[in-house]
Amino acid sequence: MPADPVLTERVRSLMKRRKGLREQKMFGGVAFMISGNMACGVANDDLCLRLGKEGTDKALKARGVRPMNFTGKVISTMVFVSADVLKSDDTLRAWVDKGVKFARTLPAKE
Repeated sequence: MPADPVLTERVRSLMKRRKGLREQKMFGGVAFMISGNMACGVANDDLCLRLGKEGTDKALKARGVRPMNFTGKVISTMVFVSADVLKSDDTLRAWVDKGVKFARTLPAKE
């Protein structure tokens, strides 16, 4: 299943004015990169976030959040947020902002 087009467009709208933004295909969906580092993306109908180990541990306590697992191995620095908890624009924005905030802590990649 490809990235949900409605969720992708909602995320794209939140990301479009961010400095250093690049969009690319990743994980069978779309990823939004800040200065070459993944901040967030959409895979199927889930939001995907890179939050680092500490941010991931904290996020996993929230409703609708689960570890990112693509190949049978959990990625300890990333999570999926289920679409059912992203209905409000404010909630989606809050999650996207977490991914962007983490991406900005990383050294820029060319």
